[in-house]
Amino acid sequence: MTGDKIWDILISEAMEVASKERILSKVLTEFILERESLAEALGWRLAARLVKNSVPESDIRELIKDAFENDKQMLRNVELDLFAVRERDPACNDFLSPFMYFKGFQALCCYRVANFLWKNNRKELAIYIQSLIAVVYSVDIHPAAKIGNGILLDHATGFVAGETTVIEDDVSILHEVTLGGTGKERGDRHPKIRSGVLIGAGAKILGNVEIGEGSRIGASSVVLNDVPAHVSVAGVPAKEIGAVKEASPALGMDHNLLEMREYESGGGI
Repeated sequence: MTGDKIWDILISEAMEVASKERILSKVLTEFILERESLAEALGWRLAARLVKNSVPESDIRELIKDAFENDKQMLRNVELDLFAVRERDPACNDFLSPFMYFKGFQALCCYRVANFLWKNNRKELAIYIQSLIAVVYSVDIHPAAKIGNGILLDHATGFVAGETTVIEDDVSILHEVTLGGTGKERGDRHPKIRSGVLIGAGAKILGNVEIGEGSRIGASSVVLNDVPAHVSVAGVPAKEIGAVKEASPALGMDHNLLEMREYESGGGI
């Protein structure tokens, strides 16, 4: 789906809700219906969430708008993230809800702005934006982390991604997930999450380990070693419990680890 099509649908959804819910009509008009583009709308919506009587909201609004207008790939990443939420979250049937209300989508958008600033050597401002994201959304993503598109950050509360984290395209991550280091060493020290991976709630993936394409990490697992492509792991510490039959668990969002039952019947974790 093209970016223009997503923007048109978002406007249509906002108009429909505004006509039905008088209480919401003003906020939808301010953040969407009076805006000329998705980039401008993002500037207005995210700035309103982030700013708490420090830097003027108008400055943050223009900063976000300019970042998205100057990096078309970043704006496309947001469009694909928005599409991912609608397609994978069973509680979401539109673009309007994540744009206006879902903290995972909004936190990821704000990270993208911080990452843009970091790459353009405005690191102090990037860290400032990171700190706002942590306070407002309870999400802590270092602005130097590298995150692809088509990302679903579901619920998002407590999500942490360290400085050298890499997350490729089409990954789904639930709340309370940590992509962290194992100590105070410097350099490349955080996980590399390949495309199509599904990470269950509360999982901790620590160190410079690779989570192979299309793999699945069970909820509350602690992963300390590389995970091969297309396998499920679970437990503390995580162990391989079986093969993943679907090409991309992130798209299917199936957290039911049927392999776990077979594994436990043979001795358990």
